[in-house]
Amino acid sequence: MAKAFGIVNFAGNHIAVEGMQEYRPVGAFSFLGRYRVIDFTISNMSNSGIDHIQVYIRRKPQSLTAHLGTGRHYNINSKSGNLQILYSGLGMNMSLYNNDIASYIENLEYIEQQLEEYVVIAPSYMIYTQDYNKLLNTHIESGADITLLYHSVDNAKEYFLNCYAVNLNKQKGVLSLEQNHGNAKNKNIFMDTYIMKKDLFIELIHKSRKTSSVYTLLDIVNASCEDLDIRGVSHRGYFAAISDFNSYYESNLSLTDIKTAQNLFVPDWPIYTKTNDSCPTQYFETGTAKNSVVSNGCLIEGEIDHSVIGRGCIIKKGAVVKNCIVLSDAYIGENVHVENQVIDKHAKITHAKELSASEDRPGYVRRNDTL
Repeated sequence: MAKAFGIVNFAGNHIAVEGMQEYRPVGAFSFLGRYRVIDFTISNMSNSGIDHIQVYIRRKPQSLTAHLGTGRHYNINSKSGNLQILYSGLGMNMSLYNNDIASYIENLEYIEQQLEEYVVIAPSYMIYTQDYNKLLNTHIESGADITLLYHSVDNAKEYFLNCYAVNLNKQKGVLSLEQNHGNAKNKNIFMDTYIMKKDLFIELIHKSRKTSSVYTLLDIVNASCEDLDIRGVSHRGYFAAISDFNSYYESNLSLTDIKTAQNLFVPDWPIYTKTNDSCPTQYFETGTAKNSVVSNGCLIEGEIDHSVIGRGCIIKKGAVVKNCIVLSDAYIGENVHVENQVIDKHAKITHAKELSASEDRPGYVRRNDTL
């Protein structure tokens, strides 16, 4: 698919994952034990034939940069393709001025250098699979100026509260974009995915900056609904948005169900990630796991129930891990009971024998912490 290049956009200021985001951007979050959230977007592009990809990073770049590397593990054509990591405003933290338009302006020369006629812009904080080649063909055949991808949900009162929704007319033309405030259960959640011509994209960047210094791409597209032909295309299959702490917790655990996981992982659409050549997980006589995803390199002596366990974790004898997300290299000591928790990398729980929270408000153990 040489007609388009890809842009992986960072999460905007409306996305806030308490605790975990202090250490890395959302795209670098561990997901389902062995992946990072950004792996799904880049894999979608790679599988769709997009081999020129720009990844924008706003802050805390170390973890994501180390994971992305040269991009070779994403099956990007090493001769004609490339993965660029572009930085912007890293010292501005959560400033309103440090938004995606500011990043595009700062790196405009790299956008202008792309030879492809179209651009596919996708988020780094959403989990889904999508053939962008088919989406691009749909966009071209429709004659629209911009095509937006959305997912219809019936639980918008409780979920996707930090996301935006697409308001459509009967012909699926986009009337407006508005933040989901939980005032209705049925919404078309915008998946932060755009397709348009590169020239129009550059035009919108300049128009946005002239309009307001705090305008984002979403803002300028929303303001252009009356002037441009903007259309929506519905997405089918698994969809999750890592928009807050609870959504990270719930989306991980939802994929411990095999039927749910089959809506995301399909044989002809691989999800690429950076490999880890550690040994297989070892289960001792007392070690059990049910309804869980356990990554390689772990030592399991205790019980695991409905949890996601990252690489290299140690679960000691008598320990019980239930309804938990345990990130890589964590240590759960003997006779420790943890329930409804997200346990960050390299954390050690040895002295706190009982650590539990409610399902609707899971707890969090900080990275490198000892309890």
